[in-house]
Amino acid sequence: MPKTNVNNVEIEYETIGNPNSKPLLLIAGLGSQMHAWPDEMCNSLADKGFFVIRFDNRDVGLSTKLSNAGIPDFTQINAAFARGEKPKVPYTLEDMVNDAIGILDTLKINKAHICGASMGGVIAQAFAYKHPSRVLSLAIIMSTTGNPALPPGKPEVLMQFFAPIPSEREAYIAETVRRDKLVYGAFDFDEGLAREYRTREYDRCYYPEGPIRQLAALAVPGNIQPEIATIRAPTVVIHGSEDPFYPVDIARVIANTIPGAELRIMNGMGHSFPGELVPEIVNAIVENTHKKKIAPS
Repeated sequence: MPKTNVNNVEIEYETIGNPNSKPLLLIAGLGSQMHAWPDEMCNSLADKGFFVIRFDNRDVGLSTKLSNAGIPDFTQINAAFARGEKPKVPYTLEDMVNDAIGILDTLKINKAHICGASMGGVIAQAFAYKHPSRVLSLAIIMSTTGNPALPPGKPEVLMQFFAPIPSEREAYIAETVRRDKLVYGAFDFDEGLAREYRTREYDRCYYPEGPIRQLAALAVPGNIQPEIATIRAPTVVIHGSEDPFYPVDIARVIANTIPGAELRIMNGMGHSFPGELVPEIVNAIVENTHKKKIAPS
């Protein structure tokens, strides 16, 4: 797969489909490698006339690792916020937005449809309000805005999901599959498919430090909810009714904040991409790309 040097880091990316088709950039979530976007989804989008671009965010997969930055101290980050100061973090959400911009620049793409899931959805929102001229449409999947007033996730799930994880290969795979099932939602969980994905992920690049620094990046700028009200790109907010990380009411807030945004609640979906819902998710993304930009108020 190709790499590109952007924003002082090297980003691994992959393209699917005809380069002359409409460009669609997919931004993955916290700690997720590019293959978190299911092949079935990417191929379906390519078949529907899109030039699909997926990539490893910095600090995961085969992109640059920021090992020299060390492990962020979240106590110090929270203390800085309490003092009304901007916390010091290895890199920021804006840096991750600029990585995405750099990929488009490498491919000589001026404007693209932007889609992000979970942390990738936060990056996608920041992309849309910081670089509106480069966004044809916006799809936000199972994401949030960082607003501390929003309803929290289920504490019993969060405690398990962010607990220490074994580093030994078989133990890591077994534990991540268990956690995947925990957040999957109401659909039947295919343990074999999940194990295949987690095995591929581990063997491609096991690197537990990166997600910690990515999590710190979300602290700056923190709450982006006021900024997303300026987004005028056609927007669809896709969210699972059973998401234990980000309750569905968060999606309602996002959709009500971005002018003209459409809310598509996927019944039974958790923080996941159930195979049964992939066609519906693809259709929601595609239909949104056909909408017109919202006129400035």
